[in-house]
Amino acid sequence: MQKVGIPKGTRDFSPEEMAKRNYIFETIKGVYKLYGFQQIETPAMENLSTLMGKYGEEGDKLLFKILNSGDYLSSADTELLTRKDSVGLIRSISEKGLRYDLTVPFARYVVQHSGELTMPFKRYQIQPVWRADRPQKGRYREFFQCDADVVGSDSLLNEVELIQIEDEVFARLGIDVVLKVNNRKILAGIAETIGETNRIVDITVAIDKLDKIGLDNVNAELLEKGVSKQAIEKLQPIIRISGSNEEKLEVLKEELQSSEIGKKGIEETETIFEYLKSIPLKLDIELDLTLARGLNYYTGAIFEVKAKGVEMGSISGGGRYDNLTGVFGLQGVSGVGISFGADRIYDVLNALDLYPKETAETTKVLFVCFGEDEVRYVLPYVKQIREAGISAEIYPTPAKMKKQLGYADSKRIPYAAIIGEEEKRQNKFMLKDMESGEQTLVTLPELIATLK
Repeated sequence: MQKVGIPKGTRDFSPEEMAKRNYIFETIKGVYKLYGFQQIETPAMENLSTLMGKYGEEGDKLLFKILNSGDYLSSADTELLTRKDSVGLIRSISEKGLRYDLTVPFARYVVQHSGELTMPFKRYQIQPVWRADRPQKGRYREFFQCDADVVGSDSLLNEVELIQIEDEVFARLGIDVVLKVNNRKILAGIAETIGETNRIVDITVAIDKLDKIGLDNVNAELLEKGVSKQAIEKLQPIIRISGSNEEKLEVLKEELQSSEIGKKGIEETETIFEYLKSIPLKLDIELDLTLARGLNYYTGAIFEVKAKGVEMGSISGGGRYDNLTGVFGLQGVSGVGISFGADRIYDVLNALDLYPKETAETTKVLFVCFGEDEVRYVLPYVKQIREAGISAEIYPTPAKMKKQLGYADSKRIPYAAIIGEEEKRQNKFMLKDMESGEQTLVTLPELIATLK
Protein backbone atom coordinates (compact mmCIF):
# COMPACT_ATOMS: atom_id res chain seq x y z
CA MET A 1 0.00 0.00 0.00
CA GLN A 2 1.27 3.48 -0.88
CA LYS A 3 2.40 5.55 2.09
CA VAL A 4 0.05 8.52 2.30
CA GLY A 5 0.11 11.71 4.32
CA ILE A 6 -0.65 15.40 4.31
CA PRO A 7 1.65 18.44 4.04
CA LYS A 8 3.28 19.66 7.24
CA GLY A 9 1.31 22.39 8.92
CA THR A 10 -2.06 21.05 7.78
CA ARG A 11 -4.54 18.79 9.57
CA ASP A 12 -7.39 16.36 8.97
CA PHE A 13 -10.46 16.76 11.17
CA SER A 14 -12.67 13.86 12.26
CA PRO A 15 -16.46 14.19 12.59
CA GLU A 16 -16.06 14.78 16.34
CA GLU A 17 -13.42 17.44 15.72
CA MET A 18 -15.56 19.09 13.04
CA ALA A 19 -18.46 19.26 15.50
CA LYS A 20 -16.17 21.16 17.86
CA ARG A 21 -14.94 23.48 15.11
CA ASN A 22 -18.49 24.20 13.97
CA TYR A 23 -19.35 25.07 17.57
CA ILE A 24 -16.63 27.75 17.39
CA PHE A 25 -17.73 29.02 13.98
CA GLU A 26 -21.42 29.18 14.94
CA THR A 27 -20.61 30.97 18.20
CA ILE A 28 -18.60 33.63 16.37
CA LYS A 29 -21.18 33.95 13.58
CA GLY A 30 -23.96 34.42 16.11
CA VAL A 31 -22.18 37.33 17.78
CA TYR A 32 -21.23 38.95 14.46
CA LYS A 33 -24.87 38.91 13.38
CA LEU A 34 -25.92 40.55 16.68
CA TYR A 35 -23.84 43.57 15.69
CA GLY A 36 -25.19 43.86 12.14
CA PHE A 37 -22.36 42.26 10.18
CA GLN A 38 -23.10 40.56 6.83
CA GLN A 39 -21.22 37.57 5.40
CA ILE A 40 -19.14 37.55 2.22
CA GLU A 41 -16.60 35.13 0.69
CA THR A 42 -13.61 35.71 -1.59
CA PRO A 43 -11.54 33.24 -3.70
CA ALA A 44 -8.83 31.10 -2.12
CA MET A 45 -6.33 32.54 -4.60
CA GLU A 46 -5.72 36.17 -5.51
CA ASN A 47 -3.50 37.85 -8.05
CA LEU A 48 0.00 38.24 -6.60
CA SER A 49 -0.21 41.93 -7.51
CA THR A 50 -3.07 42.15 -4.98
CA LEU A 51 -1.12 40.39 -2.21
CA MET A 52 2.52 41.44 -2.60
CA GLY A 53 3.75 44.44 -0.65
CA LYS A 54 0.83 44.51 1.80
CA TYR A 55 2.36 42.49 4.65
CA GLY A 56 5.93 43.78 4.74
CA GLU A 57 9.05 41.98 3.55
CA GLU A 58 8.60 39.05 5.96
CA GLY A 59 4.96 38.60 4.96
CA ASP A 60 5.83 38.52 1.25
CA LYS A 61 8.20 35.61 1.91
CA LEU A 62 5.39 33.64 3.57
CA LEU A 63 3.00 33.89 0.61
CA PHE A 64 2.31 30.59 -1.14
CA LYS A 65 2.79 31.26 -4.87
CA ILE A 66 0.92 29.29 -7.55
CA LEU A 67 2.82 28.37 -10.72
CA ASN A 68 1.24 29.54 -13.97
CA SER A 69 -0.67 26.91 -15.93
CA GLY A 70 0.95 25.01 -18.78
CA ASP A 71 4.62 25.38 -19.72
CA TYR A 72 5.35 28.13 -17.21
CA LEU A 73 9.12 28.01 -17.77
CA SER A 74 8.78 28.95 -21.46
CA SER A 75 8.11 32.57 -20.48
CA ALA A 76 10.72 32.63 -17.72
CA ASP A 77 13.70 34.98 -17.87
CA THR A 78 16.60 32.74 -18.91
CA GLU A 79 19.21 34.90 -17.20
CA LEU A 80 17.30 34.82 -13.89
CA LEU A 81 16.88 31.07 -14.27
CA THR A 82 20.61 30.61 -14.83
CA ARG A 83 21.42 32.77 -11.78
CA LYS A 84 18.85 30.86 -9.73
CA ASP A 85 17.28 34.18 -8.75
CA SER A 86 14.06 32.79 -7.29
CA VAL A 87 12.73 36.18 -6.16
CA GLY A 88 13.09 37.71 -9.61
CA LEU A 89 12.01 34.55 -11.40
CA ILE A 90 8.72 34.25 -9.52
CA ARG A 91 7.37 37.34 -11.31
CA SER A 92 7.51 35.58 -14.68
CA ILE A 93 6.32 32.11 -13.66
CA SER A 94 3.64 32.92 -11.07
CA GLU A 95 0.76 35.39 -11.31
CA LYS A 96 -1.39 34.11 -8.44
CA GLY A 97 -1.00 33.14 -4.79
CA LEU A 98 -3.02 31.71 -1.92
CA ARG A 99 -4.44 34.42 0.33
CA TYR A 100 -2.32 35.22 3.41
CA ASP A 101 -5.21 36.72 5.35
CA LEU A 102 -8.78 37.89 4.73
CA THR A 103 -8.20 41.63 5.16
CA VAL A 104 -6.30 42.41 1.95
CA PRO A 105 -8.75 40.38 -0.19
CA PHE A 106 -11.55 42.28 1.59
CA ALA A 107 -9.91 45.61 0.70
CA ARG A 108 -9.74 44.43 -2.92
CA TYR A 109 -13.43 43.44 -2.69
CA VAL A 110 -14.39 46.90 -1.37
CA VAL A 111 -12.54 48.63 -4.22
CA GLN A 112 -13.96 46.31 -6.87
CA HIS A 113 -17.56 46.62 -5.59
CA SER A 114 -17.43 50.16 -4.19
CA GLY A 115 -20.37 51.32 -6.29
CA GLU A 116 -22.62 48.61 -4.85
CA LEU A 117 -21.84 48.96 -1.13
CA THR A 118 -23.74 50.94 1.50
CA MET A 119 -21.27 52.71 3.78
CA PRO A 120 -20.33 52.06 6.50
CA PHE A 121 -20.08 48.47 5.28
CA LYS A 122 -19.91 45.81 8.01
CA ARG A 123 -18.80 42.42 6.77
CA TYR A 124 -17.75 39.13 8.32
CA GLN A 125 -15.88 36.33 6.60
CA ILE A 126 -14.95 32.85 7.80
CA GLN A 127 -12.55 31.07 5.43
CA PRO A 128 -9.12 29.37 5.39
CA VAL A 129 -5.85 31.24 4.75
CA TRP A 130 -2.35 29.95 3.99
CA ARG A 131 1.11 30.96 5.16
CA ALA A 132 4.44 29.30 4.27
CA ASP A 133 5.51 29.45 7.90
CA ARG A 134 7.51 26.95 9.95
CA PRO A 135 4.90 24.68 11.59
CA GLN A 136 4.95 24.55 15.39
CA LYS A 137 2.50 24.38 18.28
CA GLY A 138 -0.40 26.71 17.55
CA ARG A 139 1.06 27.73 14.16
CA TYR A 140 -0.20 26.09 10.97
CA ARG A 141 0.30 26.59 7.25
CA GLU A 142 -3.41 26.28 6.60
CA PHE A 143 -5.82 27.72 9.12
CA PHE A 144 -9.17 29.47 9.39
CA GLN A 145 -9.71 33.12 10.18
CA CYS A 146 -13.02 34.57 11.32
CA ASP A 147 -12.93 38.25 10.41
CA ALA A 148 -15.22 41.19 11.05
CA ASP A 149 -14.50 44.61 9.54
CA VAL A 150 -16.18 47.99 9.29
CA VAL A 151 -15.14 50.23 6.38
CA GLY A 152 -16.30 53.71 5.48
CA SER A 153 -16.29 55.10 9.02
CA ASP A 154 -13.50 56.53 11.17
CA SER A 155 -15.61 56.60 14.35
CA LEU A 156 -13.90 55.09 17.40
CA LEU A 157 -17.28 53.61 18.33
CA ASN A 158 -16.38 50.87 15.83
CA GLU A 159 -13.31 49.94 17.90
CA VAL A 160 -15.47 49.87 21.02
CA GLU A 161 -18.02 47.54 19.40
CA LEU A 162 -15.28 45.22 18.15
CA ILE A 163 -13.93 44.97 21.70
CA GLN A 164 -17.48 44.14 22.84
CA ILE A 165 -17.60 41.40 20.21
CA GLU A 166 -14.30 39.99 21.53
CA ASP A 167 -15.76 40.04 25.04
CA GLU A 168 -19.03 38.34 24.05
CA VAL A 169 -17.43 35.62 21.91
CA PHE A 170 -14.94 34.53 24.58
CA ALA A 171 -17.60 34.72 27.29
CA ARG A 172 -19.82 32.36 25.26
CA LEU A 173 -16.87 30.02 24.67
CA GLY A 174 -15.98 30.12 28.38
CA ILE A 175 -12.38 31.25 27.80
CA ASP A 176 -10.84 33.67 30.31
CA VAL A 177 -8.80 36.15 28.25
CA VAL A 178 -6.85 39.40 28.37
CA LEU A 179 -7.22 41.88 25.52
CA LYS A 180 -4.08 43.90 24.86
CA VAL A 181 -4.45 47.31 23.23
CA ASN A 182 -2.01 49.72 21.64
CA ASN A 183 -2.04 52.33 18.87
CA ARG A 184 0.28 52.54 15.89
CA LYS A 185 0.27 56.34 16.23
CA ILE A 186 1.75 55.91 19.71
CA LEU A 187 4.44 53.67 18.23
CA ALA A 188 5.08 56.23 15.50
CA GLY A 189 5.36 58.86 18.24
CA ILE A 190 7.87 56.72 20.09
CA ALA A 191 9.96 56.34 16.90
CA GLU A 192 9.81 60.10 16.37
CA THR A 193 10.75 60.85 19.99
CA ILE A 194 13.83 58.62 19.93
CA GLY A 195 14.91 60.16 16.61
CA GLU A 196 14.20 57.19 14.32
CA THR A 197 11.03 58.27 12.46
CA ASN A 198 12.11 56.54 9.24
CA ARG A 199 12.58 53.20 11.00
CA ILE A 200 9.05 52.81 12.38
CA VAL A 201 8.58 49.50 10.50
CA ASP A 202 11.86 48.02 11.80
CA ILE A 203 11.03 49.16 15.34
CA THR A 204 7.47 47.77 15.35
CA VAL A 205 8.49 44.45 13.78
CA ALA A 206 11.23 44.02 16.40
CA ILE A 207 9.31 44.99 19.56
CA ASP A 208 6.35 42.87 18.44
CA LYS A 209 8.65 39.88 19.11
CA LEU A 210 9.43 40.91 22.69
CA ASP A 211 7.39 38.11 24.30
CA LYS A 212 8.96 35.51 21.99
CA ILE A 213 12.65 36.44 21.92
CA GLY A 214 13.19 38.72 24.94
CA LEU A 215 14.44 42.29 25.30
CA ASP A 216 18.14 41.59 24.61
CA ASN A 217 17.36 39.93 21.28
CA VAL A 218 14.93 42.73 20.34
CA ASN A 219 17.68 45.29 21.01
CA ALA A 220 20.14 43.22 18.98
CA GLU A 221 17.70 43.08 16.06
CA LEU A 222 17.14 46.85 16.22
CA LEU A 223 20.91 47.43 16.18
CA GLU A 224 21.25 45.08 13.21
CA LYS A 225 18.52 47.02 11.35
CA GLY A 226 20.51 50.24 11.78
CA VAL A 227 18.73 51.82 14.76
CA SER A 228 21.32 53.82 16.72
CA LYS A 229 22.49 52.82 20.20
CA GLN A 230 21.29 56.15 21.57
CA ALA A 231 17.80 55.57 20.16
CA ILE A 232 17.68 52.03 21.58
CA GLU A 233 18.65 53.40 25.00
CA LYS A 234 15.87 56.02 24.82
CA LEU A 235 13.42 53.26 23.84
CA GLN A 236 14.04 51.08 26.92
CA PRO A 237 12.13 53.04 29.59
CA ILE A 238 9.20 53.62 27.23
CA ILE A 239 8.55 49.96 26.39
CA ARG A 240 9.07 49.04 30.07
CA ILE A 241 6.36 51.45 31.34
CA SER A 242 4.23 49.70 33.99
CA GLY A 243 1.16 50.46 36.10
CA SER A 244 -2.54 50.79 35.31
CA ASN A 245 -3.72 51.80 31.84
CA GLU A 246 -4.34 55.34 33.09
CA GLU A 247 -0.88 55.55 34.67
CA LYS A 248 0.79 54.34 31.47
CA LEU A 249 -1.06 56.96 29.42
CA GLU A 250 0.00 59.71 31.82
CA VAL A 251 3.67 58.69 31.47
CA LEU A 252 3.26 58.58 27.67
CA LYS A 253 1.82 62.09 27.63
CA GLU A 254 5.01 63.26 29.28
CA GLU A 255 7.35 61.19 27.10
CA LEU A 256 5.63 62.00 23.76
CA GLN A 257 4.69 65.64 24.38
CA SER A 258 6.81 66.77 21.42
CA SER A 259 5.15 64.33 18.97
CA GLU A 260 1.82 65.34 17.41
CA ILE A 261 1.14 61.87 16.02
CA GLY A 262 2.01 60.31 19.37
CA LYS A 263 -0.42 62.65 21.17
CA LYS A 264 -3.13 61.76 18.64
CA GLY A 265 -2.63 58.05 19.41
CA ILE A 266 -2.89 58.72 23.15
CA GLU A 267 -6.10 60.73 22.59
CA GLU A 268 -7.68 57.91 20.54
CA THR A 269 -6.76 55.33 23.19
CA GLU A 270 -8.19 57.46 25.98
CA THR A 271 -11.45 57.89 24.03
CA ILE A 272 -11.82 54.12 23.59
CA PHE A 273 -11.13 53.47 27.28
CA GLU A 274 -13.63 56.20 28.24
CA TYR A 275 -16.38 54.55 26.14
CA LEU A 276 -15.59 51.17 27.70
CA LYS A 277 -15.98 52.48 31.26
CA SER A 278 -19.78 52.55 30.74
CA ILE A 279 -19.93 48.94 29.52
CA PRO A 280 -19.52 45.96 31.89
CA LEU A 281 -16.93 43.65 30.29
CA LYS A 282 -15.80 40.20 31.40
CA LEU A 283 -12.35 40.31 29.79
CA ASP A 284 -9.34 42.21 31.14
CA ILE A 285 -8.01 45.10 29.04
CA GLU A 286 -4.33 46.04 29.17
CA LEU A 287 -2.49 48.84 27.38
CA ASP A 288 0.63 47.07 26.09
CA LEU A 289 3.23 49.31 24.46
CA THR A 290 5.17 46.32 23.12
CA LEU A 291 2.16 45.26 21.05
CA ALA A 292 2.91 46.23 17.46
CA ARG A 293 1.02 43.75 15.22
CA GLY A 294 3.64 43.14 12.52
CA LEU A 295 1.36 43.88 9.56
CA ASN A 296 2.25 47.19 7.95
CA TYR A 297 -1.27 48.31 7.07
CA TYR A 298 -2.37 49.19 10.65
CA THR A 299 -2.51 52.94 11.32
CA GLY A 300 -4.45 53.37 14.60
CA ALA A 301 -5.74 51.20 17.41
CA ILE A 302 -4.43 47.62 17.46
CA PHE A 303 -5.71 44.66 19.51
CA GLU A 304 -4.51 41.21 20.52
CA VAL A 305 -6.22 38.61 22.71
CA LYS A 306 -4.47 35.90 24.73
CA ALA A 307 -6.05 33.08 26.73
CA LYS A 308 -5.22 32.75 30.40
CA GLY A 309 -4.14 29.41 31.81
CA VAL A 310 -2.73 27.95 28.59
CA GLU A 311 0.52 28.42 26.64
CA MET A 312 -0.63 29.74 23.29
CA GLY A 313 0.02 32.76 21.07
CA SER A 314 -2.66 35.32 20.34
CA ILE A 315 -6.08 33.82 19.58
CA SER A 316 -7.56 37.00 18.15
CA GLY A 317 -6.27 40.33 16.91
CA GLY A 318 -6.88 43.28 14.65
CA GLY A 319 -6.82 47.03 14.35
CA ARG A 320 -7.49 50.22 12.40
CA TYR A 321 -6.21 50.59 8.82
CA ASP A 322 -6.86 53.98 7.22
CA ASN A 323 -4.88 53.51 4.02
CA LEU A 324 -5.44 49.92 2.89
CA THR A 325 -7.85 50.55 -0.01
CA GLY A 326 -5.63 53.45 -1.14
CA VAL A 327 -3.06 51.00 -2.52
CA PHE A 328 -5.78 49.81 -4.91
CA GLY A 329 -6.70 53.35 -5.98
CA LEU A 330 -9.65 54.03 -3.66
CA GLN A 331 -8.73 56.87 -1.31
CA GLY A 332 -10.39 58.03 1.91
CA VAL A 333 -11.90 54.72 3.03
CA SER A 334 -11.07 54.07 6.67
CA GLY A 335 -11.50 50.62 8.15
CA VAL A 336 -11.11 48.68 11.37
CA GLY A 337 -11.41 44.94 11.94
CA ILE A 338 -10.70 41.92 14.10
CA SER A 339 -9.93 38.30 13.35
CA PHE A 340 -10.49 35.21 15.50
CA GLY A 341 -7.95 32.41 15.00
CA ALA A 342 -10.31 29.44 14.95
CA ASP A 343 -7.52 26.84 14.98
CA ARG A 344 -5.85 28.28 18.06
CA ILE A 345 -9.21 28.71 19.80
CA TYR A 346 -9.89 25.04 18.99
CA ASP A 347 -6.61 24.05 20.66
CA VAL A 348 -7.32 26.26 23.70
CA LEU A 349 -10.80 24.76 24.19
CA ASN A 350 -9.27 21.28 23.97
CA ALA A 351 -6.48 22.13 26.41
CA LEU A 352 -8.92 23.59 28.95
CA ASP A 353 -11.66 21.00 28.26
CA LEU A 354 -14.28 23.70 27.73
CA TYR A 355 -16.45 22.14 25.03
CA PRO A 356 -20.10 21.63 26.06
CA LYS A 357 -20.98 17.94 26.28
CA GLU A 358 -23.63 18.19 23.56
CA THR A 359 -21.09 19.53 21.04
CA ALA A 360 -19.93 15.99 20.24
CA GLU A 361 -23.47 14.73 19.56
CA THR A 362 -24.10 14.16 15.86
CA THR A 363 -27.31 12.14 16.24
CA LYS A 364 -29.89 12.39 19.02
CA VAL A 365 -31.54 8.98 18.69
CA LEU A 366 -30.71 5.66 17.01
CA PHE A 367 -33.59 3.37 15.98
CA VAL A 368 -32.61 -0.23 16.52
CA CYS A 369 -33.20 -2.48 13.50
CA PHE A 370 -34.76 -5.93 14.01
CA GLY A 371 -35.74 -6.58 10.38
CA GLU A 372 -37.34 -5.19 7.23
CA ASP A 373 -40.88 -5.16 8.68
CA GLU A 374 -39.78 -3.04 11.62
CA VAL A 375 -37.85 -0.67 9.30
CA ARG A 376 -40.92 -0.14 7.09
CA TYR A 377 -43.01 0.46 10.22
CA VAL A 378 -40.65 2.99 11.74
CA LEU A 379 -39.67 5.01 8.61
CA PRO A 380 -42.72 7.37 8.75
CA TYR A 381 -42.07 8.04 12.45
CA VAL A 382 -38.40 8.81 11.85
CA LYS A 383 -39.47 11.29 9.16
CA GLN A 384 -41.75 13.07 11.67
CA ILE A 385 -38.95 13.17 14.25
CA ARG A 386 -36.57 14.74 11.73
CA GLU A 387 -39.26 17.24 10.70
CA ALA A 388 -39.38 18.23 14.38
CA GLY A 389 -35.70 19.21 14.06
CA ILE A 390 -34.28 16.14 15.84
CA SER A 391 -31.40 14.25 14.21
CA ALA A 392 -32.18 10.53 13.96
CA GLU A 393 -30.69 7.39 12.41
CA ILE A 394 -31.93 3.88 11.69
CA TYR A 395 -29.30 1.16 12.00
CA PRO A 396 -29.13 -0.09 8.39
CA THR A 397 -29.04 -3.87 8.96
CA PRO A 398 -30.59 -6.30 11.48
CA ALA A 399 -27.55 -6.98 13.70
CA LYS A 400 -27.21 -8.11 17.30
CA MET A 401 -28.51 -5.61 19.84
CA LYS A 402 -25.06 -5.35 21.45
CA LYS A 403 -23.48 -4.30 18.15
CA GLN A 404 -26.17 -1.70 17.45
CA LEU A 405 -25.96 -0.18 20.94
CA GLY A 406 -22.15 -0.23 20.65
CA TYR A 407 -22.51 1.82 17.47
CA ALA A 408 -24.65 4.34 19.40
CA ASP A 409 -22.04 4.48 22.17
CA SER A 410 -19.14 5.04 19.77
CA LYS A 411 -21.00 7.94 18.13
CA ARG A 412 -22.09 9.33 21.51
CA ILE A 413 -25.75 9.04 20.54
CA PRO A 414 -27.62 9.71 23.81
CA TYR A 415 -30.79 7.68 23.09
CA ALA A 416 -31.78 4.43 21.38
CA ALA A 417 -35.35 3.68 20.31
CA ILE A 418 -36.42 0.01 20.31
CA ILE A 419 -39.54 -1.17 18.46
CA GLY A 420 -40.52 -4.82 18.81
CA GLU A 421 -43.88 -6.60 18.42
CA GLU A 422 -45.21 -5.35 21.79
CA GLU A 423 -44.21 -1.73 21.06
CA LYS A 424 -45.87 -1.95 17.63
CA ARG A 425 -49.07 -3.30 19.18
CA GLN A 426 -49.23 -0.37 21.62
CA ASN A 427 -48.04 2.14 18.98
CA LYS A 428 -45.23 3.18 21.33
CA PHE A 429 -41.42 3.17 21.52
CA MET A 430 -39.04 1.83 24.14
CA LEU A 431 -36.64 4.76 24.66
CA LYS A 432 -33.29 3.84 26.20
CA ASP A 433 -31.09 6.48 27.85
CA MET A 434 -27.61 5.37 26.79
CA GLU A 435 -25.88 7.02 29.74
CA SER A 436 -28.09 5.81 32.60
CA GLY A 437 -29.41 2.64 30.93
CA GLU A 438 -32.95 3.59 31.95
CA GLN A 439 -35.72 2.48 29.56
CA THR A 440 -39.13 4.17 29.21
CA LEU A 441 -42.17 3.25 27.08
CA VAL A 442 -43.28 6.45 25.31
CA THR A 443 -45.64 7.69 22.60
CA LEU A 444 -44.32 9.59 19.59
CA PRO A 445 -45.17 13.05 21.09
CA GLU A 446 -43.53 12.03 24.38
CA LEU A 447 -40.44 10.80 22.50
CA ILE A 448 -40.15 14.11 20.61
CA ALA A 449 -40.62 16.11 23.83
CA THR A 450 -37.90 14.08 25.59
CA LEU A 451 -35.43 14.44 22.73
CA LYS A 452 -36.01 18.17 22.44
